[in-house]
Amino acid sequence: MSAGNGNATNGDGGFSFPKGPVMPKITTGAAKRGSGVCHDDSGPTVNVSTIDELHSLQKKRSAPTTPINQGAAAAFAAVAEEERQKIQLQSISASLASLTRESGPKVVRGDPAEKKADGSTTPAYAHGQHHSIFSPALGAVSDSSLKFTHVLYNLSPAELYEQAIKYEKGSFITSNGALATLSGAKTGRAPRDKRVVRDATTEDELWWGKGSPNIEMDEHTFMVNRERAVDYLNSLEKVFVNDQYLNWDPENRIKVRIVSARAYHSLFMHNMCIRPTQEELESFGTPDFTIYNAGQFPCNRYTHYMTSSTSVDLNLARREMVILGTQYAGEMKKGLFSVMHYLMPKRRILSLHSGCNMGKDGDVALFFGLSGTGKTTLSTDHNRYLIGDDEHCWTETGVSNIEGGCYAKCVDLSREKEPDIWNAIKFGTVLENVVFDEHTREVDYSDKSVTENTRAAYPIEFIPNAKIPCVGPHPKNVILLACDAFGVLPPVSKLNLAQTMYHFISGYTALVAGTEDGIKEPTATFSACFGAAFIMLHPTKYAAMLAEKMKSQGATGWLVNTGWSGGSYGVGNRIKLAYTRKIIDAIHSGSLLKANYKKTEIFGFEIPTEIEGIPSEILDPVNSWSDKKAHKETLVKLGGLFKKNFEVFANHKIGVDGKLTEEILAAGPIF
Repeated sequence: MSAGNGNATNGDGGFSFPKGPVMPKITTGAAKRGSGVCHDDSGPTVNVSTIDELHSLQKKRSAPTTPINQGAAAAFAAVAEEERQKIQLQSISASLASLTRESGPKVVRGDPAEKKADGSTTPAYAHGQHHSIFSPALGAVSDSSLKFTHVLYNLSPAELYEQAIKYEKGSFITSNGALATLSGAKTGRAPRDKRVVRDATTEDELWWGKGSPNIEMDEHTFMVNRERAVDYLNSLEKVFVNDQYLNWDPENRIKVRIVSARAYHSLFMHNMCIRPTQEELESFGTPDFTIYNAGQFPCNRYTHYMTSSTSVDLNLARREMVILGTQYAGEMKKGLFSVMHYLMPKRRILSLHSGCNMGKDGDVALFFGLSGTGKTTLSTDHNRYLIGDDEHCWTETGVSNIEGGCYAKCVDLSREKEPDIWNAIKFGTVLENVVFDEHTREVDYSDKSVTENTRAAYPIEFIPNAKIPCVGPHPKNVILLACDAFGVLPPVSKLNLAQTMYHFISGYTALVAGTEDGIKEPTATFSACFGAAFIMLHPTKYAAMLAEKMKSQGATGWLVNTGWSGGSYGVGNRIKLAYTRKIIDAIHSGSLLKANYKKTEIFGFEIPTEIEGIPSEILDPVNSWSDKKAHKETLVKLGGLFKKNFEVFANHKIGVDGKLTEEILAAGPIF
């Protein structure tokens, strides 16, 4: 007998339990059926022999969405699917073709890390037997021609998350479900490294010279950079390929293909471009424009026209864009916007750097404004539908969003200030260059350790009041926003057509910059068409199209100052957001058109004498300044800055005998 446990050992050294009262047998329904097992929840075991087989059952193949004719036999349907995938891969191989060789690389669909049924990771290559492989006929054999390039084609956000977290250092899932990534050394666009091929066509069509964002390069240099990018992409084991659309107007949409090396870039463009349905993908065909994003690889600084290791190159004749030496995803978004600024005017469609929303009754408003003017805040209105926050087209039938997503600033973001943006940052959203807690993964939007230009890219449907599809009727109001830190522009001015063109071309706002002795003073900033970095044609051409459309549709132009009143920065006060919102509401409702107006000096603005809910004294800036002399001097100073900025546009004649140019010039400040 062993001490303390109450059990005895038998002769074999095993335990024998002491006899006591017998426990009553529990009778269940299962027992009555002869099972003998109480509440049996067990099921049959999985019929597999290896763990890999078990994992293969976890993911089922996506069902084809293109309807098959009832009369077609299943065998023919399978052949058609195989042929479709072969054509698709052939198109991707052609996109990746080096122009010094006869054909493109061997391409195969799928992740090279995924094991096949036989346990291998290399595709079982057999001529015409594998629907996910395309192998072109090769001439001279080289190392690159012997390898496969794996194509990860239009992956879902979940798949791209997996790719980023497995293979891209600096990728994390934050506590709100977004994918946090790093864009490398570059945390913003590199406008001085952007080049456009100057050829016989673009020589006459594009805006070149002083003030233009278009820095020229020749065809040969573009091809050198293209070759460098394509060779880099082909040297990789896998590349990401996105086939997507620009422009929600189905009659004028553009097919774009983005070839990139990072899951971050693929997910970013998945969010920012319009996402095709499976049916649309199956008949996508040849893209209208292709981006080669080899941003992890530098350009050759000894190449002609190169000024750094970064180069962002547009070739409008070839419909191609090459990115070298920068991983900042915004280069792709804005590069395509530049392309739309070239292609759309050729179709008599006006491309616009603006926000756009629509009221319940179908009244549409466009919002133009540089950074800090309140464009995003004012165009995002819970009482109105959001058509888009940044890029639009104005066609013969109305307005349409160019993009399928939003690219919002995150610096100092809070739930209270921007609830829609805050709530849109969730699974599927890309968070660029943000800082988060290493343990909880909670994002600190006030932390600017990486950059002040932190961003979130998310599909537009993440905004609750987004209008899908993102199209609307012709705009009734065109609102130009300026944050005037000089404090001399009225809170709101009604503009005639010539004034609208003048201030649209000027694209004014004022920033507050620190001077050497620590005193802060306003600095005027002008950006033609409120987006000079992206326009391709001369600004007056876009302005003339805007005036033409506004005139034909009876739209009204407005200049709204979201900046200072009662004095310049440091003396006056920022106009209250509540007042600006009341002004915007009065514009939307049409009540502001019925107000009484008077004319201001210098700029000749028509300003209302009263608006319900707003102190009348701030509507005319001179009344809110205690120092009238200082007001006049500041007003004259700002008028002079406008005139000086406009000199570069004054000699560009538009309209019959240049009369339209004269009208625009007359709409500027008059001393």
